Amino acid sequence: MTDANATGGAKGPDELRRQIERTRTALGNTVEELAGKADVKGRARARAADLRDKAGAMTVQLRSTAAQAGHTVQDRAAHAGPRPVRTVVQAGMRHPKPVLVAGAAGAVVAVGVLRWRHAHGH
Repeated sequence: MTDANATGGAKGPDELRRQIERTRTALGNTVEELAGKADVKGRARARAADLRDKAGAMTVQLRSTAAQAGHTVQDRAAHAGPRPVRTVVQAGMRHPKPVLVAGAAGAVVAVGVLRWRHAHGH
C-alpha cells in the first residue's frame, strides 16, 4: 500500500477524479463568496435599496399615524374650548398652509434662540 491510501488519499483514478471535482466545487464556492464580499459597490447598492424600502415603509406608517393624530386633534378641537378658539382652530383646519408656515417659523426662531443662548453660555 502507498502512503496516499494510508492517509485517506484516492484509492484509484475514479476516486481521484471525484476528489478533484469536489475540491473544484468547494473552491468555486469559496471564490464566489470572496467575490461577493469584495463587491463593495454591489453590497452598497443592496444596502441602499434595503434602506430605501425601510424608509418608504416608515414614511407610510408615519403619514398614517400623523393623519390619525390630526383627525383626533381636529375632532377634539372642533368640539372643545371657547367659541373664539374653536373659530380659529376651524379656520386653521380649512387653511392649513399658513398655520404650517407660522409653526415652521416659530420652530426656526426657537432653534435660533436656543443656539444663541448655548453659544453665549446663557
